[in-house]
Amino acid sequence: MSPAHVSLSRAAVVAVTALTVCLVGCGGSNSPSIVLYNGQHTQLTAALISAFQKQTGIAIRLRTNDSLVLADQILEEGHASPADIYISENSPELVTLDQHGLLAKLPSSILDQVPAADDAPDGDWVGMALRVSALVYDPSLISRSKLPASILTLAQPQWKGKIAIAPIDSDFPPLVGAVIDEYGTKAAVAWLAGLKRNAQTYQDDESVVAAVNRGAVACGIINQYYWYRLRLEVTSRAMHSTLYYFPNHNVGSITNISGAAILATSKNKTDAEKFLAFVVSRAGQEIIAHSDDFEYPARAGVQANSALPPLASTDHATLSVTALGTDKQASQLLEQSGLI
Repeated sequence: MSPAHVSLSRAAVVAVTALTVCLVGCGGSNSPSIVLYNGQHTQLTAALISAFQKQTGIAIRLRTNDSLVLADQILEEGHASPADIYISENSPELVTLDQHGLLAKLPSSILDQVPAADDAPDGDWVGMALRVSALVYDPSLISRSKLPASILTLAQPQWKGKIAIAPIDSDFPPLVGAVIDEYGTKAAVAWLAGLKRNAQTYQDDESVVAAVNRGAVACGIINQYYWYRLRLEVTSRAMHSTLYYFPNHNVGSITNISGAAILATSKNKTDAEKFLAFVVSRAGQEIIAHSDDFEYPARAGVQANSALPPLASTDHATLSVTALGTDKQASQLLEQSGLI
């Protein structure tokens, strides 16, 4: 197994069963059709596909799984991959595939629809949605004034038993990568060792926010949209937790980019480009903004879901996709720490 595979395939332990869905217009053998490997939430991607198909008549065959698992699958398939498009939950998976020469150059007409900081520097993928990592906490168990200013503080002894994490969730390695970039490898190793001692571990961010909300643990590291999705599910009356964003642009509240790419081996590049163009168009970004997924649209000028605070008000940190890089080193440190 190659080093790149080692950095990605660990996610197989939490992979859901891959789902292949043939949506509108897949019946005729002469119908145009593209294959999409989807690491995003199925509900959001399905909404985009439905609107696109109604507009164009182009059918999309959807294969959904954990973002890291699908990236690993594309690495395994190489130039034989049947996929035309890959949508990733976070940028490191896209960077990995890009480094292996598996992604096609996108036209400027697509790339120019979102800020350059949310695209691949070489133009091989485009950002589509943003989310911010945060702490979810139970005010009855810990007061807001006691929450840390830095994510590194969670490794200190006073946090033993008070913090929940999901180290095998695909959203966690980018946070580790942000800590590595901001503080260095030595500090990241010490931080992960502290989390190993202090944290209750869960399978995914959904489990973390649910545990905090029912009072099982004082606080937990999640991406913010999971809290909003739980509130929608159980209603605000049943929410006993709230969100906290680390202040002063601390990387504990790092912005993560969900992006989309066309595979270099795609035999349907024209139709694939049409889909990506739709995703980053105002119409596509409005679907993201108004969905119950609670992510921020990447396109400037499109207002996010009204339930969300303005992105600028979260005091979030940003790292370039180059600085964040791949998940390779983050995965290695997570394995060395014993968290995965």
